[in-house]
Amino acid sequence: MADLDDLAHWRAHIFARLLLVVFVLGLLTAVPSALLAASEGLWPIAVVDLVALAWIGLIWRWRALSYRARVAHFITVAYLVGVALLLQVGPVSQIYLMAVPVLAALLWGLRPALLMLVLAGLTVMLLGYRDNASVQLAGLPDYAFLRAAIVAVNFMFMTAVLTLSCAVLLQHLERSFARLSALNAELRLTSAAVARLNDMVLIADAAQRIIFVNHAFERRSGYPRAAVLGQPLRLLRGADTEPAALARIAAAVAARQAVRAELLNYARDGTPYWVELELVPLADAAGAVTHWVAVERDISERRRAQDEIHRLAFYDVLTGLPNRRLLMDRLATLLASSVRGGTHSAVMFVDLDRFKTINDARGHAIGDALLCGAAARLQALMRQADTVARIGGDEFVVLLGHLAPGLDSASHAALTVAEKIRAALAEEMLLDGQAYRCTASIGVTMLPRAGAPAHSAHDLLREADTAMYRAKSHGRNGIAFYEDAMQAALERRLTLERDLAAALAAGALQLHVQAQVDGGGRAVGGELLLRWPQADGSQVAPSVFIPLAEESGLIVALGAWALRQACAAVLQLQAAGLALPLSVNVSPRQFRQPDFVDQVRQALADSGAPAQLLVLEVTEGLLIDRLDDTIARMHQLAALGLRFSIDDFGTGYASLAYLKKMPLYELKIDRSFIVDAPDDASSGALVQSMLAMAARLGLRVVAEGVETQAQADFLIGHGCPCLQGYLYARPQPLAALMAQLKAGGGVLPAGGAAAVLP
Repeated sequence: MADLDDLAHWRAHIFARLLLVVFVLGLLTAVPSALLAASEGLWPIAVVDLVALAWIGLIWRWRALSYRARVAHFITVAYLVGVALLLQVGPVSQIYLMAVPVLAALLWGLRPALLMLVLAGLTVMLLGYRDNASVQLAGLPDYAFLRAAIVAVNFMFMTAVLTLSCAVLLQHLERSFARLSALNAELRLTSAAVARLNDMVLIADAAQRIIFVNHAFERRSGYPRAAVLGQPLRLLRGADTEPAALARIAAAVAARQAVRAELLNYARDGTPYWVELELVPLADAAGAVTHWVAVERDISERRRAQDEIHRLAFYDVLTGLPNRRLLMDRLATLLASSVRGGTHSAVMFVDLDRFKTINDARGHAIGDALLCGAAARLQALMRQADTVARIGGDEFVVLLGHLAPGLDSASHAALTVAEKIRAALAEEMLLDGQAYRCTASIGVTMLPRAGAPAHSAHDLLREADTAMYRAKSHGRNGIAFYEDAMQAALERRLTLERDLAAALAAGALQLHVQAQVDGGGRAVGGELLLRWPQADGSQVAPSVFIPLAEESGLIVALGAWALRQACAAVLQLQAAGLALPLSVNVSPRQFRQPDFVDQVRQALADSGAPAQLLVLEVTEGLLIDRLDDTIARMHQLAALGLRFSIDDFGTGYASLAYLKKMPLYELKIDRSFIVDAPDDASSGALVQSMLAMAARLGLRVVAEGVETQAQADFLIGHGCPCLQGYLYARPQPLAALMAQLKAGGGVLPAGGAAAVLP
């Protein structure tokens, strides 16, 4: 298709229409004119009309001819008709010749038009000079040539005015078309580029009614162009679009200024998507806004990434609860608002009791499900303004804001909520077809506290944590409110932990030995016991610093040191001719170290101590967790020559069915069974059962805590092969024990240590 800004196209279009019009008008006028002329005997005129009409019809139908040939025929027809009529009718027919240059200007251009003008003028002049009598005009000289020339000049003048007007107009129009063609090409390029942009483009009128959208808009929104034309620009906004962004856009539109914003739009099917909008006004020369251009870029992926980053930064991945970072922000805000408002709030530290046991025994999937269930129960109990956060592991924190103006009322409200939490978490939870019960220890601190120093969010969290540990130490599944005395106890504990680490590093700890004897008082072994002497001559009790070492992780280093000391003690006894087996305690945490077997092997290799003289004492608590791994590791150590003893037997969780799978050497009956054995029938029966079972399994038995002769007689009478207690010997340095054994010939008489009972 020819370009609409091409003048040749328009000339061809006009010529086609002109031919049709001339032919139709010819039929309407030339045929009657020919008939009339024939009736009057003017046969030349009739012939000219009919021939001209036929010729025009032929040109109209003969479209195989080129444009210029058809125009040449058409102008020739006009010229010949004009000449014929001029000859037959007279000067009045000059109007037909006037049309020739005008048509040439319109259909060909300026130069052909000028040639036709000259031809028409010469024709008028020559025919006027030839037919002298036909030109009789008053006032003209009576010279035929002069009269003809004057008529021709006037004819050419008027014809030239019309011809040049048409020609010049068309020349300027052609130049305009050339410029328009360039602009159209640029416009087409721009339109194609806008249509194919990935960004969505909308153009609206001054009233913000849509008049254009590109393909990207149609693809993303799902709206076809026809459905949105005439609709307002706010077509895609939904209920959840941010009011602040809309207000900013409205203000910019009112001020007729450009604006940039992020909006939530909705596709035709209701799907939301985020766009970055840039709305720009277009003004005319007078400064009036005529259009608005909106360019929208789909930023849904970016917003999703931002939301995901925000979620990872401020929320727990597993439960979806706020994490420590967001909790601290909210806690700081709650503290400030509570101080300003004069109301009291509460911080609760919630720790799930024995969660690790369930998690290790049933796997992380069950553990995670349990945490999610606990989180859901906590959230269900909270008000909308409260916060439940998970800060790690099985630890949750609850913020109860603005409970009451008075501290007593607020504390009572906090206790009520804490009891609801404790009861809710203690209910059975069905996971993977099995019921689980997990209680919680809850610590509570109130804020602000009158007379207390300025608190920070970290201080409040620490106080609630301290209170939680108090609840846990009192038997778990309880609630404790923070008191200043708790902080003092915690400070003492931290000081003790630091001092223990320093004592271990400085070699200030000691190993004492408590002898084990047979029924005749002869020493048959010993147990190594840790002691921590102080500079003032006092000692820190093992019942104080051993649990501290367990909780702090120092027990691993402490156990490794004790193992090497045991190897050295065995060698000293062997060198003194007293080859007694020595027992050394191994904590579950130390035993489960991945390299524990290698540590023992290296200690034996470095010291040269005989492995068969070392007995590793483990508690029944070691047997309840990862039993198969524990038994496998015990066999690895037994292969080195080491022997095992179960300490405090009967007080833990060991299943008797597992005893035969372990490479055991001895059982140690806990002193709680020995104390009442002589007089209490139940205790005596239990001790007898343990002795009988051990005999059946071929295990050596050591009765701990023997302090009276009655206890010793009862045990000896029932076949207990080994006794250990203050009745025979107290824990003492190895050198003292060696001297005592040498002096007594290896025998420790009963009652020898009675005077030094603590």
